[in-house]
Amino acid sequence: MTIRPAAALFAAAFLLASALLPALSSTGSAAEYRMSDYRSPTPATVPGARTVTTGEVEELVRNGEAVLIDVYPAPPRPAGLPADSVWIPKARDTIPGAVWLPNTGYGALPDGIEAYFRDNLQRLTDGRHDRPLVFFCEPACWMSWNAALRAVEYGYSTVLYYPEGAAGWEKAGLKLAPLRPVPVGVP
Repeated sequence: MTIRPAAALFAAAFLLASALLPALSSTGSAAEYRMSDYRSPTPATVPGARTVTTGEVEELVRNGEAVLIDVYPAPPRPAGLPADSVWIPKARDTIPGAVWLPNTGYGALPDGIEAYFRDNLQRLTDGRHDRPLVFFCEPACWMSWNAALRAVEYGYSTVLYYPEGAAGWEKAGLKLAPLRPVPVGVP
């Protein structure tokens, strides 16, 4: 059996692409959100965003230049709690001055949460799509990666991804502060 060089080259390229496809889809792309395994290693960058270090975030906090957005998920309402009971989630220790928009980093957002995210981004930036937005959660958490990608897709031009998150901030010897989530339905 004789294999032509062009056919062999095509076959090799096909096999290589097939082997790389799962790796590419697990790291995400401009059109792909992470849909599961949110607590696993993330890529170093988000398409259309700039990755920032703890030192850079510290400078942004000091200068008041950026809006810091923590997207850590809210704890679920306790099972068995009567529907008419008031339940207030526990405060989260996070970067001082941040805003907590929980559950906005999932791969697929229900309409209500997507509207909550868009409305709060609009409010927090005073409608300025060039206002720096720093998205974070915890290390190895796809929530901040997804939220940063979503903000880029919404047209925000200065999206910053802080993959070290609140734990990285604290590890650097910086203090955390308790924060309650912005309630859904509050723009």
